[in-house]
Amino acid sequence: MELRVLRYFIEVAREGSITGAARALHISQPTLSKQLKELEAELGCKLFVRGNYNVRLTEEGILLRKRAEDILDMADKTVEEFQSLNDVTGGDVRIGCAESWLIHHLASVLKEFRLRYPGLRFHITSGDTRVVVNDLEQGLSDFAVIVEPPDLSRYNYLSLPGGDTWGLLMRTDDPLAQKTALCPADLQGVPLITSPQSIRADLPRWCGEAVDQLNIVGTINLFYNGSVFVREGLGCLLVFDRLADVSPGSGLCFRPLSPKLETKMYIIWKKYQVFTPIAERLVELLKVRFSGQPEAPDGQGTASSD
Repeated sequence: MELRVLRYFIEVAREGSITGAARALHISQPTLSKQLKELEAELGCKLFVRGNYNVRLTEEGILLRKRAEDILDMADKTVEEFQSLNDVTGGDVRIGCAESWLIHHLASVLKEFRLRYPGLRFHITSGDTRVVVNDLEQGLSDFAVIVEPPDLSRYNYLSLPGGDTWGLLMRTDDPLAQKTALCPADLQGVPLITSPQSIRADLPRWCGEAVDQLNIVGTINLFYNGSVFVREGLGCLLVFDRLADVSPGSGLCFRPLSPKLETKMYIIWKKYQVFTPIAERLVELLKVRFSGQPEAPDGQGTASSD
């Protein structure tokens, strides 16, 4: 499969129309149709169901779209890396991040780093640990910021200062809002929304086997959508402190769990990873800021794969 043809395929999938895709790609419709038919012949399956005015993906087409997007992301990242091999003033760094107030530590370092290297372009992808680690493993990101202890056999890591405190986000008219902290018994029968990751890794640390008695009515992987559901009265959200707007007039409030449940945050990268010059210099600064390692003279950094 040629990358060019995969880009054609993705454009048709996005447009839902061969005519619209041909216009966006600045090629003729017969040429695009021919390329798609050759791709289907190469794979031995139909990728589209063609209608009078549009096309839709088959199951095989849906699978190829996912694979093609990953392949093209990797190809584009590889080109960026080679283009920046001799560029120590800038370049692209890709970071997958879990949602947390502690991200402000990373933002502070990136701000400082851009003063030194104004050509830096950073690309942040948000997701839970599974999502951001998967991107790291596939080479789609340089670093991941996660809220689970890292696998030390696979990753180097740095701990961000502090920790995230768990609690319950609820409407201000909820009866539980009258409490200052919430124990497991307080949550019995309460409709709860939280992340699959917290159900698996965090809540058992807090309430043990009683986690099976919690009334989990829904799951989320990013905070904001969950807060909208809370505001609409669908349930209460088990989440980190300092993510939601709980100012007067917001209609929401946060109460911590008791006993206190806290989660650390880690910056990780693959062992023996070969970084671009700009990413290598960033990891050097991260080590200085978060591990107390002395800062090396500019251009004399330590290897990033130790």
